[in-house]
Amino acid sequence: MITVLVPEWMADALCAQVDNELFFPEKGASSREARKVCSSCLVRKECLEFSVNTGQRFGVWGGISERERRKMKRIA
Repeated sequence: MITVLVPEWMADALCAQVDNELFFPEKGASSREARKVCSSCLVRKECLEFSVNTGQRFGVWGGISERERRKMKRIA
């Protein structure tokens, strides 16, 4: 059996209250609605840090798309 540790902050994430497919749009589709949810989320910073620290390659995390995270990584 595999045990997955879920960070405590995820319980407060607004994305848990909506369809998670919203945060994984098809290539070329808009991520506007996901970003709208993220913009008022209290754990946005923790979410973005989690995505960067765990190497999440897909989806909108902390209001930032995979393309934007790759760009951030190149700059850092």
